[in-house]
Order: sequence, then C-alpha cells, then structure tokens
Amino acid sequence: MDHGQHSGMWVPSPPPSWDRLFLVHLDAWSILAVLSGVALVVYLAAVLRLRGAGVRWPWWRTVAWAGGTASLFLMTGTWLNGYSMALFSVHMTQHMVLSFVTPLLLLLGAPVTLALRTLPRGRGAAGAPRALLLEALHSRFARFISHPLFTVPLFLASLYGIYFTPLFDALMGSPGGHQLMLAHFVVVGLLFFGPILGQDPWPRTLSHPGRLLELFLPVPFHAFFGVAIMMADSLIVRTFADPPASWGVDTVQDQGVAGGIIWGFGELPTVLVLAVVFFSWASSEERRGRAIDRAADRTDDAERLAYNAHLRALAERSS
Repeated sequence: MDHGQHSGMWVPSPPPSWDRLFLVHLDAWSILAVLSGVALVVYLAAVLRLRGAGVRWPWWRTVAWAGGTASLFLMTGTWLNGYSMALFSVHMTQHMVLSFVTPLLLLLGAPVTLALRTLPRGRGAAGAPRALLLEALHSRFARFISHPLFTVPLFLASLYGIYFTPLFDALMGSPGGHQLMLAHFVVVGLLFFGPILGQDPWPRTLSHPGRLLELFLPVPFHAFFGVAIMMADSLIVRTFADPPASWGVDTVQDQGVAGGIIWGFGELPTVLVLAVVFFSWASSEERRGRAIDRAADRTDDAERLAYNAHLRALAERSS
C-alpha cells in the first residue's frame, strides 16, 4: 500500500474512496485506536464478572459501549485518520464523530456504574481502586469540570478557539499534537454530555429541565460555526491548503463540505440525547408516582390498624 507524508504524518497516496477509508492502519501514534481495543476488552471482562456473580447487565449498554469503542477505532486506526490530515471534510467528519457519536455511545454504556458494581469493596489494596473512583467523583476538581459554566464554554472553544486561531495548524503539525487534539474532542464530548444523559453517577446532578437547557444552549453557536465555514471564500486553516495534486481537490469547495458536515451533524445526536432525557424524565416521574402510591398505601394501612385498635379498646372497656 503506497503512502506518503503530510506535515510529518502518514497520508495515503491513493485518493479517498469508500473502499479505502476504513482500511486498518496502525502505527506508533495510533494511541487512541489501541485504547479503544483495551477499553472494549476491560468492559466485556467486567460484564462477564457480573454475570458470573449472577447479576444481569443490560445487553444494550454493552452494545452501546462496543459501538463507542468501534467508532473510536474507525476514526483513529484506519486510513480515514490519514486522509483527515489532507482533507478538511474528512477531518471534520472525524471531529464530529469523536465529539458526538463516540462520547454518547460510551456514556450510554454506563462504565462508571459498571466499575462500581464490579470493583471489590472494602479497605486496603483490594478496595483501593473503587475508593479512588468514588473519591474522584466527589472531588472539588470533578465538580468544577462538570459544571455547565465550564463544559459549555469548553464545548464552544473546541470549535471557535481551535479553528479560528493558529492553534489548529500548530496541533496538526505533529503526530503528538494531532493525537492530543483527537483525545480532546472525545474528552470534551464526555464532559458535555455526561451530566445531560445522566446514565452514571456524576459529580453534579442536573434536573431534567436543566439538562435540556444545557443541551440546547450551544446549538445556535454550533450551527453558526458550520455556516461560517461553509460560506468562507478562502481557507481558514493552512493545514489543508496542499492536498496531493493527483486527487484534484478544490480546497475551498472541500472546506464548504466540511462546514455542511458541521451544520448538519448536530441534529441526529441532539435528537438521540433528547429522547434519552425525556425517557429518563418519564421514568423518574413514574417511579416517583409509585413511591407516592406506596407511601399512601402504608399510611392507609396504619390509619386502618389504628382505627381497629381503637374499636377493640372501646369494646374491651364496654365489656
């Protein structure tokens, strides 16, 4: 397989096509791709451990986690990762998947809940991992980075602060910087969507209306960013200025495609999150209603028993 170099990183020589995009390609910098495989193996091992203890784990959570790790691998361990170094449209597809699809699927897998159920309890070395996880969840730092006043600006800065400043070209100029940026996209997605989905214990708990507000707050800024890139008549970053000449790419047109990907990509993930939040809201209201009914039943029973006892006391006195 022929390949070339672009900014010091591997780029396939043949032009991109559907039969080439997802060919596996791993090198010394395929850190995230390797981590995706490790994460899948560890998760499946935890599920098997639960099953061995006679505890059932929802199958759809396992499927979601597998989908999240698969999306991470496809974006970072295939030729798509190489093409993303030369084409803005491919890079933006990578960015959107790592920011939206991968985090949402991983969060639906509820890994924190799974860890808390499988890690051993108790004091000493055996219980240390679980204790450290709980301590991290309740730490002041975790509460700070999970606050909407931090997560929403961070989410927006991942768009405007990276692409409209020299930072993007600087990060894309080295394999380490590129990996750091891709990891940043995933982490930002996890921090932003974690408290909104509410599938795991989280440092901060939002009400369901608060979750919806946080979900929709960045939507107009995200859409405006996509439109701004779509309508730009010159390149906003230098990284994609010189794709291989044999590909015959119009770089400004390709940038417009990237803007369209941004503009249209947020809708489906937003609808998915909206459905999860509404389902969670309805379920919590149903549980609350059942709890109220049970409390009412207990109150009625107590009142009935007290009344019967009162009648027996009167009968005993009269006799």
